[in-house]
Amino acid sequence: MGVTLHDKGLKPTLGILTVKDSNRVFRGNLHNFLDLIQTGERLGVDVYVVTTKDFNLSGSEIYGYRYHTQTKKWSRELVPAPQVVYNRIPYRKMEMKPDVQQAIQACNRSSSVQLFNPSFFNKWTLFSWLNSSKVSKTYMPDTLQLSEAKDLSQLLRKHAVLYLKPVKGKAGRGIMRIERVTTKNEQGQYRLSRQEDKKMIYSYHESTDDLWQEWNKHRGTHDYIVQQGIALTRYKQRAYDLRALIQKTGKGVWSVSGIGARVAGKASITTHVPRGGSIDEPLKLLTSAFGAKEAKNILLRVRKAAVTLAKQIEKSSGNQLGEMSMDIGVDTAGHIWFFEANSKPMKFDEPKIRQKSLERIIRYSLYLINNRRRR
Repeated sequence: MGVTLHDKGLKPTLGILTVKDSNRVFRGNLHNFLDLIQTGERLGVDVYVVTTKDFNLSGSEIYGYRYHTQTKKWSRELVPAPQVVYNRIPYRKMEMKPDVQQAIQACNRSSSVQLFNPSFFNKWTLFSWLNSSKVSKTYMPDTLQLSEAKDLSQLLRKHAVLYLKPVKGKAGRGIMRIERVTTKNEQGQYRLSRQEDKKMIYSYHESTDDLWQEWNKHRGTHDYIVQQGIALTRYKQRAYDLRALIQKTGKGVWSVSGIGARVAGKASITTHVPRGGSIDEPLKLLTSAFGAKEAKNILLRVRKAAVTLAKQIEKSSGNQLGEMSMDIGVDTAGHIWFFEANSKPMKFDEPKIRQKSLERIIRYSLYLINNRRRR
């Protein structure tokens, strides 16, 4: 598949793009890169790592990094120029650096190289895109860009629980929760919950102005959105949501590679594993809440929703996308809700999903190479 189409009998080439590092060879998940290289070997694709410092599309070769299993070391050496570039710049700040932007723009301008997933997503932009389409709007919680105290007032009039989320957040960092409460000693009518590592911190407030002041103390320099809280289904009194991995196949179409579940830690406001969440099996959790037949039906609807959402995100972004992970909630009535999408999915721990994810990246890269050659 694709190998016969490459010039001079050479293998198709896929470059994993990252940045140099002062403490080790380069940034990113090195185990992830190695898994991808080995999957490429098995499927007939030459995969290597290239840093933005070495990135150059002017010749037939560039400097890249290969892993040598005998020495268990990475070696910088001349490699054939990439036909596809897989963007794995690990952090937003890094992605905005001039040398990184230069490499990404060079790919966009090139007729010989194809890049997919050129940048991180912005939460507010995502919600704007998805709210603009009838097919995706049905999955959207009520969301506003948080710019003044009256944004809190507006949503608190409609919803008893709100979530405050950093627009450029990752792994649940910085998320806060507001709920209307009635306390015996009348401490306040709103409770703000925030998490520091795995520890919960609570404060009580009389007004949305007070809430605004407290949030401002802890927001740092981050922009936030404020979002309707959803009454998620629970398992043993703990909320959970679903993590879907959606990728392009070897035919260039969106498909769900797998769905995992993340259960919130005790008293935690998010399901993220670094914040105390745990991994579980979606069908088991949904069956506990809805019964076996309805659980299967909900999972089918989640798969359909994820593909619909991925198509709309790609269409609105105007970029070529090849994969994304998605946080999806199911409420107590069985309605499906979109919470977040990540253009650079973290490694899924579920072995079957993990294996399929690696193969799909390689097969989609082959599709891009073959499709380009047929033009």
